[in-house]
Amino acid sequence: MWNDEAYSRRHSLRLRGFDYTSAGAYFVTLCVADRACFLGEIVDGAMCLNPLGRIVAESWLALPTRFPVIELDAFVVMPNHFHGIIILNEIHVPPAPSGSVGAELAPPADKQSATPSLSKVIQAFKSISAIACNRASGRTGLPFWQRGYHDRIIRDDHELQEIRAYIASNPARWTEDDEYPFGDW
Repeated sequence: MWNDEAYSRRHSLRLRGFDYTSAGAYFVTLCVADRACFLGEIVDGAMCLNPLGRIVAESWLALPTRFPVIELDAFVVMPNHFHGIIILNEIHVPPAPSGSVGAELAPPADKQSATPSLSKVIQAFKSISAIACNRASGRTGLPFWQRGYHDRIIRDDHELQEIRAYIASNPARWTEDDEYPFGDW
């Protein structure tokens, strides 16, 4: 049942006052609903994607088609969560030729809107992958992803390199991961 009081107490996971349409690199983490291990398994320290895990990976890799101003960097699909680095680039509309008279031409359709916010990109990824995964698994009316996501603004190249290393080593450290469902809690 809906609880207005509980909903109003929820707080944003985003950095207050930060413009998430700003060009830059972001590290994101999403968890499967109820942290269910729907996406594959770790075998000998390597992630083995099942069909749902492959859908998630393909959905991620297709994002630049939908949002041409983004670039994808390192990512990993884990049994019950996902880590990825996404780079939002600035949209550059070429200036009108100097000495021109009259109104400027409208930018091409794909350049008319501003840089998408990080949340818009993640919302699209979650929606597209959830619909495809639920269809493939015969699930209906159930959430696939947990509400929200975690992000970290990557501030410099050193931090980018550390996060890439964390992503690459994540499968080998699965039993130490906070999302590992079989540990002693």
